[in-house]
Amino acid sequence: MRQLLFPTIAAGTGLVILLNLGMWQVHRLAWKEALIAHVAADVTKPAVAAPGPDQWDNAAGLDDADYRHVEVTGHYIGGSAYYYTSLADAKGRLDGPGYLLYSPFETREGWRVMINRGFVPQGLAAADIERLETVPEGDVTLTGLLRKSEKPNWTTPAVDKSKRIWFARDTDDMADVIGIGPGDLAPYSIDLDAQFTGEDGLPQAGETIVQFKNDHLGYALTWFGLAATLAGVYLAYAVSLWRKPQD
Repeated sequence: MRQLLFPTIAAGTGLVILLNLGMWQVHRLAWKEALIAHVAADVTKPAVAAPGPDQWDNAAGLDDADYRHVEVTGHYIGGSAYYYTSLADAKGRLDGPGYLLYSPFETREGWRVMINRGFVPQGLAAADIERLETVPEGDVTLTGLLRKSEKPNWTTPAVDKSKRIWFARDTDDMADVIGIGPGDLAPYSIDLDAQFTGEDGLPQAGETIVQFKNDHLGYALTWFGLAATLAGVYLAYAVSLWRKPQD
């Protein structure tokens, strides 16, 4: 029937597109579940040496590094930066709005990395903040989870450089503002393990949020549902034409 030619072509094309979108989300679901399992295993493994400068230019070398349990030895250098956050499911005794306190660290090999020393609550007195910004002296060996640096997008609030407060984990910009040259700075930071929490409980280390948005199953069901709806509408239309008396 001529009336079905164009609807058949259109419905067939739409069905192929919708089914392919659904299958793509199924593949993404498998990838995301594998990533979650990989990260869950990494955070519990013994710490390994943090990637050095020879690995920074190799994108593949850092692709699977996020949340890797790493170790560095060296000493802290001056400067502090704050990353605004709100802990909803804290592992330590403190939660709510506050900041993750970052300090630059120079390794024995000479390169530098920003260290997330832990969570500090909002509203601390100036004397407490000054005390927390005083870093330990001498060489130390630190362990924690590697977190790749991120860049703000158009929805991210602007940096408050006067108070050194960031709303994205942009460690390059943190280092630049506090006077640490970017040339030998790692493209990631390290979130310290809980054992490095301060003696009085601050900064509260070990507060890395390990979570991934995983909506791929819902998206896949949506695309497959739309494909089924399209097929149903097309079949209903075709049946109505076949039943219609022919002139």
